[in-house]
Amino acid sequence: MSKGKGAKGTKVSLKTAKKAIRMTPDGQRRLTLSNMGITTFPKCLLKLTNVDELDLSRNLIQKLPANIGNFLSLRWLDLHSNKLESVPESIGNLVGLTHLNLSNNHLTSAGLPSTLGSLSNLKSLNLGMNQLDTLPPTIAALDSLQELGLFDNLFIKLPEFVAVLRNLTKLNMKQNPLSYAQGNGEGTLREKTEPEEDVYLVHESSLCRTCLKRCKEQRERLTRGGGGGDVFEDKRIRTYPGLMVPNSVATVNQDVWRIRKVQHKPIKCC
Repeated sequence: MSKGKGAKGTKVSLKTAKKAIRMTPDGQRRLTLSNMGITTFPKCLLKLTNVDELDLSRNLIQKLPANIGNFLSLRWLDLHSNKLESVPESIGNLVGLTHLNLSNNHLTSAGLPSTLGSLSNLKSLNLGMNQLDTLPPTIAALDSLQELGLFDNLFIKLPEFVAVLRNLTKLNMKQNPLSYAQGNGEGTLREKTEPEEDVYLVHESSLCRTCLKRCKEQRERLTRGGGGGDVFEDKRIRTYPGLMVPNSVATVNQDVWRIRKVQHKPIKCC
């Protein structure tokens, strides 16, 4: 596959890249150059105008070429587990992209261009395991986005634009120092003591018939105030005669209660 491997890492020639192109089951032309010790993005790849999917994951690439946006045929781009610190502005030209994986790099918020918001066909965006604390507000324009990975970053709050991404069905915010506002109304933030769990937003259309039916039944039980089966615990408040609330202290001691228990009302004769 490689033309040579020296101190500067593996070099990929146009000839070997062409030979590595494979057809996927769904008819896409895919070029896989993963885990090859590549340190510099092979610029010769930009001459491949018929590649739909490119996998350069698990390499040592530190920088993408400024003209990466000329790779107009791309629909799927995987660059996870490299050493990228920024993304070129021209990536916004790849309007045909549906999947973009930039996870496990060295990306900072300053290294993300606003042109990411131009990827109007993007369905999956993975930015996990980086050094991000904010995202370009232009991402709110990604109407086709269905999955967004932001796990293992530096976010202290959920990005506000998430609420307007109407097709978003999955959001992963695990392992972020998420904080919350409290008490004094000044928006003071305090770290949570426990790690944040995964957050998943699932649309009904993404569920199978069985799961959808189960969720609807559980929602109806909660709406009616009924029990929730194995998933939801019955939260209805029960009252017990002779007990005081909220501390459930008996109004009388056990001896008096026993006496009252055995007392009988007098029988009235006709």
